[in-house]
Amino acid sequence: MISLLARFFCKSDGKSPAQLRTAYGILCGAVGIGLNLLLFLGKFFAGTLSGSVAITADAFNNLSDAGSSVVTLLGFRIAAKAPDPGHPFGHGRAEYLSGLAVSMLILLMGVELAKESLNKILHPALVEFSWLVIGILAASICVKLYMAMYNRSLGKKLSAPALLAAAADSLGDCMSTSAVLVATLIGHYFQLPVDGWVGVLVALLIFKGGIDAAKDTIDPLLGKPPTPEFVKEIEDLVMAHKEISGIHDLVVHDYGPGRVMISLHAEVPANEDVLALHDEIDNVEKELREKLGCDAVLHMDPVVTDDGVTEETRRRVQTLIHCIDDAIDIHDFRMVAGPTHTNLIFDAVVPFGFRLTDQEVEQKIRSAVRALDGNYYAVVNVERSYT
Repeated sequence: MISLLARFFCKSDGKSPAQLRTAYGILCGAVGIGLNLLLFLGKFFAGTLSGSVAITADAFNNLSDAGSSVVTLLGFRIAAKAPDPGHPFGHGRAEYLSGLAVSMLILLMGVELAKESLNKILHPALVEFSWLVIGILAASICVKLYMAMYNRSLGKKLSAPALLAAAADSLGDCMSTSAVLVATLIGHYFQLPVDGWVGVLVALLIFKGGIDAAKDTIDPLLGKPPTPEFVKEIEDLVMAHKEISGIHDLVVHDYGPGRVMISLHAEVPANEDVLALHDEIDNVEKELREKLGCDAVLHMDPVVTDDGVTEETRRRVQTLIHCIDDAIDIHDFRMVAGPTHTNLIFDAVVPFGFRLTDQEVEQKIRSAVRALDGNYYAVVNVERSYT
């Protein structure tokens, strides 16, 4: 159904990738509203007919899903707005906020369903059996499975956290409705009042789905590192330019899908023409924008490439530092000679949560450098990697 509707409402003619992405998001939201409202009406009728609190609660869970789809739709609409003076980086993070709102609704429904189910456990009663009720529940499972599949497929394709949250919610609904269906059959054939217990199980499944969905949206809002694949794309593109001998201090700022800014330090030969190198850096920034869709700022780091002593010393220092810990890397290595000693100036990159403090790292590196040569003094800046 989604594929058929996409032919009419998500035509790619003349649309940018961002516009096409928004069209798909709005379509998924609209379809989700319609299907969830139909499921609510069907399950509410079945719950009223059978007197099952689990079925009725499951119906209201679908009603909350319809509300979630409204939030998702609004999130895509807001995210599609162009940057303005108050939001120069655009409104892309509205998608993350809509995904977070969806997860909060899921958690709220889990709590409400748990309360109703506990009440049914304290006051147990058998539910009325009807094959019509069984048919409605079975159809609901099929519809929710379909919704989970198309939301997950498009969510991955578009890198849309809100759609992935909706997919997780739909899959949770499949499991919860299946549990309700099994409970209805058990209650009928074995005369066991398990309706309330199954309601608690459904509530726990819904609650877990809400927590998972919240985590998927909170992480990008707080700021998380880029994927290794994206980092590799950046490295390959930049290093394809022969004037650049290395990169470091890569930082990726995510302002929502399709709205990424990056900054990095590019190592260039210190003995070449600075204007020619600056022109090449401009070309790299343009290429990153055109091929990866991200605004980039590159800082030129001149490095000595024709001094064998500096390069050999850097290699020996790196070897010594790896003896301290393989996780430590260095860059921006320089040698500044004076009348009494030579300063070795460089940055040391250590991972977050490293076993040593920054001061301990500095002290160990200084000691290792002095052991290499008594006239060497290490001037170290300890920093973290953001990738």
